[in-house]
Amino acid sequence: MADRGGRATRGVSTFQRFSIDTNESLRFEPCEDSLPSPTGAGEGLDDDDVFKERGTEGEIVTIRNRLQGKVAEMENFAGHLEEIFLTVEENFGRQEQHLEQHYNDVLQTLSQRYDERAAGLEEEKKGKLEALYKQLLACGREMDASKELIETAQEVYRSQDKRLFLKVSLLEFVKEEVDLTLSTSLEFNTPLADLSDVKTMMDSINVVPAPSAPVINPQMPNSATQTSLRVCWSLFSDDTVEYYELYYRPVLEDTPADSALSKINVKETHCTVTDLLPNAQYELWVTATNTTGISPASEKALYVTVPSPPVIKQRECTSCREAALIRWESGNTNPVDSYTVELSEMGTDGTESGTTESIVAVPSCQCLIQLQTGRRYLISVRAVNIGGPSDRSEVITVSTTGTFFYLLEDTAHPCLSISEDGFTMFYGDEELPISAMALDDNNTFTRCVAVLGDLIPVRGRHYWEVEVDDVTEFRIGVASEDTERNSYLGANNTSWCMRHILTPSRHKYEFLHNGWSPDLRITVNPVRIGVALDYERGTLSFFNVELEQHLHTFHCHFRNYVHPCFGLDNPGALTVHNDIEAPEYTFI
Repeated sequence: MADRGGRATRGVSTFQRFSIDTNESLRFEPCEDSLPSPTGAGEGLDDDDVFKERGTEGEIVTIRNRLQGKVAEMENFAGHLEEIFLTVEENFGRQEQHLEQHYNDVLQTLSQRYDERAAGLEEEKKGKLEALYKQLLACGREMDASKELIETAQEVYRSQDKRLFLKVSLLEFVKEEVDLTLSTSLEFNTPLADLSDVKTMMDSINVVPAPSAPVINPQMPNSATQTSLRVCWSLFSDDTVEYYELYYRPVLEDTPADSALSKINVKETHCTVTDLLPNAQYELWVTATNTTGISPASEKALYVTVPSPPVIKQRECTSCREAALIRWESGNTNPVDSYTVELSEMGTDGTESGTTESIVAVPSCQCLIQLQTGRRYLISVRAVNIGGPSDRSEVITVSTTGTFFYLLEDTAHPCLSISEDGFTMFYGDEELPISAMALDDNNTFTRCVAVLGDLIPVRGRHYWEVEVDDVTEFRIGVASEDTERNSYLGANNTSWCMRHILTPSRHKYEFLHNGWSPDLRITVNPVRIGVALDYERGTLSFFNVELEQHLHTFHCHFRNYVHPCFGLDNPGALTVHNDIEAPEYTFI
């Protein structure tokens, strides 16, 4: 960019290149080699070249805004990659613990089977040894008996009777039956070990594991409507998933946590939830399911639907020749991020022009808009949150022909009544009870039967007219917002007014400020009084509109904004006429 003197401005340095570090942070480095010289003389630039460079200023700003948008998108993407990186690490740790648990379970089961089998073999060995020991003892007894038999046979053999030897020996030998078979088998019983549970555990290692917990994404801008939300999430890439279950419920005060819980089954990693409440917060989480099981639930995320359209408070909107002050109500229980005011100029035929201007990121429920003089505009408001903008409010018409305001009913004395259109005040002759007069509101006039007007806070020129009659005593002028409510208009240093007094002999007019008035005499009673306020020149002037006659001018430097003020000292009425063009003679 080049300024009007042909010099390159500092804005050129906004052209920068960026790179992504290993920690996903964005680093900007000025492209110093691409900077032009401080003056165009070294490059031989003439006036035409400078003009061409100045003509590209808008394009440069557009490119810079696009680059900033891309940088924001890349930062969001880098944050998303970081979340996936952490999720992969968590899933790896979980799978490693799962495998180690399987390994420990298999070893524990095999060790248990070994201990059981060893104990069985020990018992069987003990039984066989006991049986063999008993048989060994029996064999010993048999051997002792045989020994005794041999000794007896020898003694009989030495005797002379051979037949007795044969008889005794054979009979004893026949009686004894010796069992020479083993009492137990030498083979051990070795049944096959039941390792079916070990096989099942080994097979389960190769089965598809249950999915890890999905990662639900934060809400993206413009991802909602008044009754729907678009929700996205991600999952570890190696996980096998058959479907996802998305749970959601509204976040409402005095509502149990489990109430209004809903669920949707989807195949993709995104879903549009419908039939929701406008400008409501919803708590969402998701699980993944396959043939093995269900994953842990993701962390809960808060999403919001688009707000309801705001409601413009037309009775509190004011305007003048250079600007308009628009006020509205949010119309939403939950706070919104900002508001967008849209305006388009109305054509002479009453139709809307094709060009719509927008004032974005308005933080509060009012906006002061600079406008062109002598035009008519159509103005509407949208509420905005992260979900997106609401539908636009009802459209109001604003004119910049002249100053426009309403009477502020909350400042009116209890004896006053304000008309439905907000421009006429009535003071009846009926007396109010004392209870109605005892007000604690510091904003309401209590002594002077008066009311303020809601003048736009713009330090320019303002003009309005007041219609009165000869039999009504009135006070009209301006007063500061903090003027004393228990004082009369013109009797303090924060109000300036024209006063009409009925006397038996004539109509008396005073121009009061701080209780003092110059000695003036007005011969023709005005029935329509023009009031001209000029902040820049520090003047407040009064005119007889029908005669185009100047009545009086206050000269004062208004440090603060002032309000139109109107008072009645006896029963009657007066009407304010505004949104009219100031006559030429008023600001000469």
